[in-house]
Amino acid sequence: MSAQKSSRIDLLEKKVAALISVVQRILDENAHIKDLAVGTLSVVKLMPDYEAAIEALKVEVENGKEVEEKKLEL
Repeated sequence: MSAQKSSRIDLLEKKVAALISVVQRILDENAHIKDLAVGTLSVVKLMPDYEAAIEALKVEVENGKEVEEKKLEL
């Protein structure tokens, strides 16, 4: 009976270690994606007409909100 409990505990410990490894990889990948996104945004900010594009997006978002509000009224 003791051998069965020991092997079950060993199996559970291996599963926990595997899960910890997977979660660590996910966290590392998430950090990499964040760094990539921040770098991309920095490059985009340096592009010409960045401010004009932001203003155009703001207008587009406002127009989208107005359309959504009209749909909700119907």
